Amino acid sequence: MEKFDVLIIGAGVVGLACAREISNEGLSVVVAEKNSSFGEETSSRNSEIIHAGLYYKPGSLKAKLCIEGRRRLVELCREHGIPFKLTGKIIVSITEAETGQLEALKRNAEECGADTLTMLTGKEVAAMEPAVTASSGLLSPGTGIIDTHSLMAFFLRSAEENGAIVVFDSPVEEITPEDGLYRIALGDRDATRFASRVVVNAAGLNADGVAEMAGIDTDKHGYRLHLAKGEYFRVGGKSPVSRLIYPVPKSGGGHLGIHTVIDLAGSLKLGPNEYYVTEIEYSVNPDNLAPTYDSVRKFIPGLEISGLSPDMSGIRPRLYLKGEEVRDFVICDERDKGLPGFINLIGIESPGLTAAPAIARHVSSLVKPYL
Repeated sequence: MEKFDVLIIGAGVVGLACAREISNEGLSVVVAEKNSSFGEETSSRNSEIIHAGLYYKPGSLKAKLCIEGRRRLVELCREHGIPFKLTGKIIVSITEAETGQLEALKRNAEECGADTLTMLTGKEVAAMEPAVTASSGLLSPGTGIIDTHSLMAFFLRSAEENGAIVVFDSPVEEITPEDGLYRIALGDRDATRFASRVVVNAAGLNADGVAEMAGIDTDKHGYRLHLAKGEYFRVGGKSPVSRLIYPVPKSGGGHLGIHTVIDLAGSLKLGPNEYYVTEIEYSVNPDNLAPTYDSVRKFIPGLEISGLSPDMSGIRPRLYLKGEEVRDFVICDERDKGLPGFINLIGIESPGLTAAPAIARHVSSLVKPYL
């Protein structure tokens, strides 16, 4: 039976970043992806934003890995020609009461390590973005956008150049710990079987199911995922804004609010909204267009609803439901559960894209002791 040093389950942006980082250490790596290509789920269905690390609990993995990941991501883009743009972002308050929330958000962001943040008056916001009406704003010039497909293609190409093997249409069907190895069965055409010393579970929306496959009680250990769906609506014609414009986030929730989403071609979307679902499907409900429009016209009053149309949707792998406390990333070597070298990445939602290079470095440090 063929043996590898590391099996990575999932070829989304995080799995591919891990493959590049780990294979760069000279280890034998195989990546198993159940879909026919890379990044077909959460990684390709999001706002494609490079976050600056404003919202997260200081000291949390989300905060630390977002700050480090953003720095490394920008370096990678500049070094390897991956399309990106630091558009900047303004979080806007509508009322005087929300201005206090913006000031608190600025303090939180700076405690996390975010820098170059500036409070703006309503007049300063209007001078920068004439279409936006606000009482005040918080400017984050380090926020930007990225071509996620190009980023994933770079990670894939780099991993393969390092000798990693990436197989598609290959869902993992069995994980059996045995004699210090993990015996793996893939449900591909050839019913492939092999062994790996380390397993990295980067399966995104299916990460809890993969953990169960290895014998972990996901409910007991708080690993059960909930599917948070978000929809986007495209704005026709020229974008009225040049930066990302966000509302003040509601306290106690993981949703940052419906915002403007600019792509590298300069077109504009609004979204995402958020509601929980029980199945993975990506249709966009046109009935949600009007509520999305109503949310954004509070700070872009000149926006016309007639110019909006349904665009796309995505689903986040959440470790909490609406109204529950926001959970941090789970990135854990499951040695204490009798599974040494089984590394779980569960609940990798936003800012997972931004954090991907830093997550990969962190995971690599967990892999090294076994090899």
